[in-house]
Amino acid sequence: MEPMYKNDSYKWRALILLWVAFFLQQGTRQIFGATLSSIQGSLGVSAAQIGMVATVFTFTYGLSVPFAGVTADLLNRKWMVVSGVFVFCLGIFASGFVSGLGLLLVAYGLFNGFGQSFYYPSATSIISELHKDTRATALSILQMGLYAGIIGCSAVSGYLAEGSADGWRMPFKVFGGIGVLWAVVLAFGLRGGRQAQSTAIQGSPSQTKENKPSLREALGAFVGNPAALLLMAGLGMMIYVDVGFKTWMPSHIETGFGMSKGDAALNAVLWHYLGAFIGVTLGGRVSDRLVKRRPSVRMETNIAGLVLAVPFIVWMAYAPSLLSCGIAMGLFGVFRGVYDSNLMASLFDIIPQRYHASGAGLMLSGAFVFGSTAPVVLGLVKDTASSTVALASLAGFYLVGGLFIAVARIFFYRRNAVSA
Repeated sequence: MEPMYKNDSYKWRALILLWVAFFLQQGTRQIFGATLSSIQGSLGVSAAQIGMVATVFTFTYGLSVPFAGVTADLLNRKWMVVSGVFVFCLGIFASGFVSGLGLLLVAYGLFNGFGQSFYYPSATSIISELHKDTRATALSILQMGLYAGIIGCSAVSGYLAEGSADGWRMPFKVFGGIGVLWAVVLAFGLRGGRQAQSTAIQGSPSQTKENKPSLREALGAFVGNPAALLLMAGLGMMIYVDVGFKTWMPSHIETGFGMSKGDAALNAVLWHYLGAFIGVTLGGRVSDRLVKRRPSVRMETNIAGLVLAVPFIVWMAYAPSLLSCGIAMGLFGVFRGVYDSNLMASLFDIIPQRYHASGAGLMLSGAFVFGSTAPVVLGLVKDTASSTVALASLAGFYLVGGLFIAVARIFFYRRNAVSA
């Protein structure tokens, strides 16, 4: 059977629809960091208490994502995407109306975290099925939505918060409302679901439920793989740093360099993610060229990315000027991008293809649950010492993450490596 959508422009239209949703998913995460100091003052809470909001969000996401991955293989992926975008954007929108910390924990932490966990597994599955011959290009384009979303929403949120009578509430209302409307666009713009997409691309239905590994089987394969567990530990260190950095860097720049909220929100992410874009591009190309001669190069790229970023995190925290801080954030971003470039590729090198989707979900789950502690821990350090000390402490987590992956490479790679 000839693929129905082989020459159909729909696969690119679907990518655009999902790209905007990914832009909103990643961008709305940064609204909180961009307006954190205003929220803290408005609600009259400590740094540790306001950090709990980001912790609840990340923890909820981490607990939900493995089940979202399994569910995406069994149910209609289109409606998983639509419902996920609707729920997390409704949570963002509701956050703009809360009157206290408890309601913010529910709206931003629980609703947002749960809804976001259901977007990514289904969206990447849809793209992979539609773009059979252009998969790498399509997923790379989707990844750019992460960087664009964080930079764009962070900057706009800061300026909206400054220029509106609603203050910090306005960006939550604006982006949340846009997202709810975009869920409606997705409902009408995306075609079919899992069965329709797979039949169109491959000429035959997807694997049946019986052919897919159960969560219990996948968990056993993952837990019994030391290299996979160490990669998860390394990712946990990286997520801890990422969540802590995005939560507290805007307020650090705002107070440390006397910048406006909008300028601080933009500078806190712009230079870092521009560097990450360079790093992810270079890291992916170099490792792809070397992998046939050196199969372990993907894991070694992960190690290099984490370890080489360490001095730039310390420099960033103690930088005496905005220019110096921006350069440090950019170089930190380059090596973060190097790590990102082989994040899942390293995992897929050491687990069988049968467990790729569920393994990725389990790896993300453990990493995000650990990383969820960063906002509270850094808030406590900020309260007792300073934001400089709190941000500088992130360097140690990158170093430990690199060491975890080094142990996986040295002692377990050959045992767990699978053929392509």
